[in-house]
Amino acid sequence: MKQCPACHRVYEEQQKFCTVDGTPLVSVAQATPAGVKVASGHSPPNSQEPIERVECQWCQSQNEKSAHTCRSCGAPLDIRNLVSESGWREAPRLKDMTEIRFGNSSCQVEGEIVPVAEITLGPGDSVFFEHHVLLWKDDSVPMSVMPLSGGAKRLFAGMPFIVSIAHGPGRVAFSRDATGELVVLPLHPGMELDVREHAFLLASHHIDFTYVQIKGLRNILFGGQGMFMDRFVTTSAPGLLLLHGYGNVFERTLVAGETILIEPGAFLYKDASVTMNVQSIKLTSGLFGVGGSSMNLAQMSGPGRVGIQSMYVHHNTE
Repeated sequence: MKQCPACHRVYEEQQKFCTVDGTPLVSVAQATPAGVKVASGHSPPNSQEPIERVECQWCQSQNEKSAHTCRSCGAPLDIRNLVSESGWREAPRLKDMTEIRFGNSSCQVEGEIVPVAEITLGPGDSVFFEHHVLLWKDDSVPMSVMPLSGGAKRLFAGMPFIVSIAHGPGRVAFSRDATGELVVLPLHPGMELDVREHAFLLASHHIDFTYVQIKGLRNILFGGQGMFMDRFVTTSAPGLLLLHGYGNVFERTLVAGETILIEPGAFLYKDASVTMNVQSIKLTSGLFGVGGSSMNLAQMSGPGRVGIQSMYVHHNTE
């Protein structure tokens, strides 16, 4: 068995990093004093005081028991009370000027109607983003372009084919030219998240960036070519991902085998473990059910998280 020396969670022998804070794991014998028995999922006793942690219900990060807001995503730690009877959790409305740390850098969310993410980059840190979301930057912050594979496919699918990088140290700020919410999503090691086109605002350099094509949605998206989505993957270190959602953003966690149908324009993001297909519902009219039309919905099947936005948006490529 292995254990995280920071939060003291216990893992199987093959695990290398803590899924909560990204800390390299060590053997239980190294992390625990001799003679102390540690049960999986529990903190070991301490000669002074037991270690108590509060788990953020939005991003699952561990926080000190005295904390009122999550140190990783800024969400209030009583967010469990904001879940509807149908299972949807509202994305936390971060207080103006909320500061969130990642690596040697910090992110501060400012404003409410059209929120701004102001990043203070530390030396060696960087963030990548769609170039048209840049609001301002220090003159000293260098910029470069991220090489992307499949540029022609991304262009044809209506996705950004130029992604810029801002390098620390220095300050840089981003925003979308639309009202809505900035959704802060810390990604722990081993996470994979699929995001709809034009929702990605920025991500830290710790996160790998690619794209995935969801076939079978030719009836409702991209004129027969299927749906392309950005995919963000963390490997050995945690990272920070910021999305923009129109209107309000809600999240629901599906258990294995659980399925819901979503209006395609409302879809915002999903865990890679959630499968996505199209379901067409025929709507008939008349005495003998003749005529009518059909409704095409995105079918999501668990396990995993699904995020939606309350304002339907259908881009020209859909």
